[in-house]
Amino acid sequence: MDDERTLVHATAVATANVDFFSCVLLAGPSGAGKSDLALRLLAWPASGLGGQPFQLVADDQVLLQAEGEKLIARPPKTLAGKLEVRGIGIVDLPYLEAADVHLVVELVPANQIERMPQADTTVLAGQIRPLIRLFAFEPSAPLKVALALQGVGHRRLLEI
Repeated sequence: MDDERTLVHATAVATANVDFFSCVLLAGPSGAGKSDLALRLLAWPASGLGGQPFQLVADDQVLLQAEGEKLIARPPKTLAGKLEVRGIGIVDLPYLEAADVHLVVELVPANQIERMPQADTTVLAGQIRPLIRLFAFEPSAPLKVALALQGVGHRRLLEI
């Protein structure tokens, strides 16, 4: 196990998948919609793999650690169970202590989204993960995250 942890500016949510949790890392600059998209994923119970609900791992800051082939996401202790909801404030929610990152979603402006993108990857803590780009505030964004996590579409995102 690699003891080195990397702190990234992102939000992480996960859904149950047989005997582990599949985590999605939502990345982007401040105001890109990380917390908002996470909130919508959390509120949409059937959006996860096999109809499983998404659960919060971490908001705003995520600790990443390579463990063999896994890329484990954890919340910093001071932010565990906290989610920023613009217009409301910080809310306390149930959270997972750890989950394996399977997909990275880079949140970008709508005009930067390609209609038929090529498969892409990113490297975090020495681990290669599939990468997609989405506009967080598009109404279909939560469904697109769930579909990408399942590998639906013209490419299998999870086969890297």
